Amino acid sequence: MMGAGRYRNLVEIQHISWVQDPLTGEMREDWTTYARVWAAVEDISGREFWAAQQVQSEVTTRIRLRYLPGVAPSMRVLHAGRELEIVAVLEPDGTRRELQLLCKELVE
Repeated sequence: MMGAGRYRNLVEIQHISWVQDPLTGEMREDWTTYARVWAAVEDISGREFWAAQQVQSEVTTRIRLRYLPGVAPSMRVLHAGRELEIVAVLEPDGTRRELQLLCKELVE
């Protein structure tokens, strides 16, 4: 369990929702805010690989936050100008006190 002082990064968790385009009136998918929470953000690994004939980097990040129901791997996290894809949502001790989000970021 982490103390409140360890959650020092403000992150935004987003999910896909349907919104109406104001110009065309058509419905389209868009990212919308699910929650803004304080969290601990820690880059835990990185690697480089070839894709589309160029070197790309992938960073794996662990985000710890107080338990928040409804967070799923189909969501993403915005933090400090970064877009992090949620790969896994873990509840390490099963007490609904904390979530750990394992995320990846592709950097071209």
